Amino acid sequence: MQERTRKTEHNQRPCKYGPSQVAELTAVRESELGVFLDAETGNTSDDILLHHVQQTAPVKIGDRVRVFLYLDPKRRLTASMRTPRMKEGQVARLRVINVTKEGAFLDVGAERGIFLPFAGMRGRPQVGETVWAKLYTDKSGRLAVTMEVEDELRRASRPAEGVRVGDRLKGSVYNITERGAFLFTEERYIVFIDHREIPKRPRVGETVEMRVTYLREDGRLNASLRPPKETAQQEDADRLLALLNEHNGRMPYTDATSPEVIQDRFHISKAAFKRALGRLLKEGLIEQRDGWTYLSEKNKKS
Repeated sequence: MQERTRKTEHNQRPCKYGPSQVAELTAVRESELGVFLDAETGNTSDDILLHHVQQTAPVKIGDRVRVFLYLDPKRRLTASMRTPRMKEGQVARLRVINVTKEGAFLDVGAERGIFLPFAGMRGRPQVGETVWAKLYTDKSGRLAVTMEVEDELRRASRPAEGVRVGDRLKGSVYNITERGAFLFTEERYIVFIDHREIPKRPRVGETVEMRVTYLREDGRLNASLRPPKETAQQEDADRLLALLNEHNGRMPYTDATSPEVIQDRFHISKAAFKRALGRLLKEGLIEQRDGWTYLSEKNKKS
């Protein structure tokens, strides 16, 4: 018995297939559940089930079938003919279908989601969000995705032509840094938005509408999520009035306050802050003294 066991172990080849792989395998036998595919180990007990419900077309014995491999609820290697819609190296907008302690899973059109490790994330994607991601094979030979897509989007982009300052474009965020946000538009333009032009930080993957502010020589664009200057000035002035009303008609900020404090407190530039203050001063709604800004007595809420 021991000699027979050793011979079996000696003749058996190690399994070269695992979950999250795409493989082309041969159908070798049928069962009530479907067909079994040869795992190429020399041991029929390693054959991989391709269930009837995982077949997109009838499969006969001897057919070579391209399948996606995954683990079923009992941790058995299983096959599906629903393979990823994208090829390795391709970039696409993919929906987040699950988030775990180890990372997330994105929908690539296969029978199961593909793993996105924390190391490949931009921000912290949530279930239901759609993000830019690239399909690749990791060191273990399994398919995975990453949100590090800067190089691929750069190659896929094209120079902005026929675009004018003030035009409005739609684009999705593919990365956010301390400098600002990077977006890819529907026209395949790359756009940068400085953090000072972002009144509310968007999510990575979020699609936003932006206003073009500068045409760069390299064909890229700068843009803003803030409204045009006149509209922004009124909105900023309204925000300052609201803050004053919430704090007994006074605040420790004036046109002498540092740009860093203004940016941190109001998320606008020092210039925008001064324009809003100037508007309120001109309208007689506020006054400044001793390093503070106050509501005018006639405008204080009772």
